[in-house]
Amino acid sequence: MNHEAQESPENAARLNAIRHEIDLVDRQLLELLNQRASLSLEVGRIKADTQGAIFRPQREREVLDRLSALNRGPLPDSHLRSLWREIMSSSRALQRPQRVAYLGPEGTFSHFAGLEYLGHSALFYPCGNITQIFDMVATNQCELGVVPLENSLQGTVGVSFDLFLSHEVFIQAELFSRIAHCFLSDAPALAAVRTVYSHPQPLAQCGNWLRAHVPNASLVPVESTAAAARRACGHEDAAAIGHASLSKIVGIDVLARHIEDASGNWTRFVIIGPQPARTSSSDTASEDNKTSLLFTLPDRSGALSGVLNLLATHGINMRKIESRPLKGERWKYAFFADVESNLEDHSHDTLLEKLKEACNSFRILGSYPIGPQLDRVDGGGGPGDPVDEG
Repeated sequence: MNHEAQESPENAARLNAIRHEIDLVDRQLLELLNQRASLSLEVGRIKADTQGAIFRPQREREVLDRLSALNRGPLPDSHLRSLWREIMSSSRALQRPQRVAYLGPEGTFSHFAGLEYLGHSALFYPCGNITQIFDMVATNQCELGVVPLENSLQGTVGVSFDLFLSHEVFIQAELFSRIAHCFLSDAPALAAVRTVYSHPQPLAQCGNWLRAHVPNASLVPVESTAAAARRACGHEDAAAIGHASLSKIVGIDVLARHIEDASGNWTRFVIIGPQPARTSSSDTASEDNKTSLLFTLPDRSGALSGVLNLLATHGINMRKIESRPLKGERWKYAFFADVESNLEDHSHDTLLEKLKEACNSFRILGSYPIGPQLDRVDGGGGPGDPVDEG
């Protein structure tokens, strides 16, 4: 039924007037966006002579925070930030096309995290494993890489930490992406599913739901959620666990949404690059900065506490520390730490010298803005509820 045909003449006239105003605003926006694009091209021409970095996460955060402070609505802040991430993605692409390595294939949570943070104008290159991401970035075949570092439920991704030991790459930025799982299948009903495919982590994160709803199904781990959806597609006795958007990408139905056992399921991703991120003098004034460290210690009593005491004495709060075994070195370990500060600022030069003296080896993996929490999962239905297609 055509609802607009039932509008009163007064409302219809007002709607036409509003739509005309929207058209005028759209024209103004188009002119301003092209003006901004011209300025971005000029920035690109300047950087072409200096080979300056295109991706400047600190600068982009400052832009988003400034616009957010100016925003008086009714445009929600989340919408504003999402729009401007795409605008800045376009600006970077105009300056120089950016190739971004991620854990593929298309449709993985790493892929969606990269799209959400870096925008759709980047050139995303799927990799078969995390090692390949580090290789592509370290050899400058890709300018950036999206790497999963840790999950709030399953803990750290050990291989990612280990690869920092063998690759000269640096953390440019971080983001936190909420992980919400969907049950994807072309089966007529849950009871028809005999096999469930997914990456081992989603299978573990949805264990309670699987036991309650498909207790007789075989759980088969595969290399990614995207690969699982492709394997299940077209089979009425198979299903996959993955992101809701895989439904459109692969062409498979969503039988249930939000099937994860715990709602607080977040993955921390980092954006890596072949050089350290550039920071400005204003970066250190912000409390919303983080520095990641990699160091090894002499084999003596109190070596680790000495490093911790140095940080505490200088008022540096540590947010994370983790040890990883050094390959080829029995019972020797490397330590990864995140601290709340930009240690690359010159005000910390004395502290850095003391840290280097206290360690066998010491390396700053990156200083960068504390990442945003990107909660853009596809909604619909309650947790674990079958989808009503009626």
